[in-house]
Amino acid sequence: MTRTEPGPSIGLVGFGRWGRHIFRDLRTLGASVHVAVPSTASRQAAVAAGAASVHASLAALPDVDGFVVATPTVGHAAAVEGLLGRDRPIFVEKPLTNDLDAARRLVDGAGDRIFVMDKWRYHPGIQALARQARSGALGDILAIRTYRLGWDNPHRDVDAVWILLPHDLSIVLEILGDIPAPRTAFSTIPQRPGWDLLATLYDDTRSTQVTVEISAHHPTSRRAVVVVGSRGTAQLADSYDDRIVVATGAPGLDAGKPQHIDVGNALPLLLELQAFLDYLKGGPAPRSSAREALLIVERIHELRRLAGLA
Repeated sequence: MTRTEPGPSIGLVGFGRWGRHIFRDLRTLGASVHVAVPSTASRQAAVAAGAASVHASLAALPDVDGFVVATPTVGHAAAVEGLLGRDRPIFVEKPLTNDLDAARRLVDGAGDRIFVMDKWRYHPGIQALARQARSGALGDILAIRTYRLGWDNPHRDVDAVWILLPHDLSIVLEILGDIPAPRTAFSTIPQRPGWDLLATLYDDTRSTQVTVEISAHHPTSRRAVVVVGSRGTAQLADSYDDRIVVATGAPGLDAGKPQHIDVGNALPLLLELQAFLDYLKGGPAPRSSAREALLIVERIHELRRLAGLA
């Protein structure tokens, strides 16, 4: 009779709207999940969902193999700092924090044990775009354009820029291996700062210009990424698409007929949590490292400054 190896034990800090999804997927992947959350109602919900144990504070969590932080953004730094003494890997929801000084402090103090849940880096469509770009199939990468448009921001602790922009910068990081320097940024609705942003990023040493458009003012949702190369263009047209579209050539020149490349429909949240659990069992480190997460925080701070949001 074959014995099944028990899954890792996880301390989950937070059990709100997104924390419950994380809990569900951790359980699906076979982890034993201990929950820390201050809300009585959330603790009751965690008990009902089958948590291994439930506590009012992270200090009361038992010894576990690793931690996942899913508090509101403004609480990320404090939660991570409160866990550093446990000497265990920590997977924290994006962004690492909205506090630049705290982000630098965390990286300096324990950057090798902290990872950030940039789920779009696990999206099969984004990984397919990255393969197209890195293989040379598209030629020199001339531009990346991302669109993250939707309605409202359910997170009231930080504005929409802090919620939406980390996703797109992590996508750029996955495709290019770096994030170019911020050049321009402005709100298209100046009367409502923090609810939308149109930004460009590029370096003098490379040909790629990145354009990012985010907004919480669109009643319908749009999530798209376009990678334009000198020999072709590739696009993920929607977050739930199971394919990317690749067209060779360029408009008005030698434009070829767009072709579909299937990428599957694996869910990014499940994939990134599986990567963290595998790491706890001796596998490779998950995306994104604390230093990469710090780069995203630095870029956001600079873009906010350019847009007058700092």
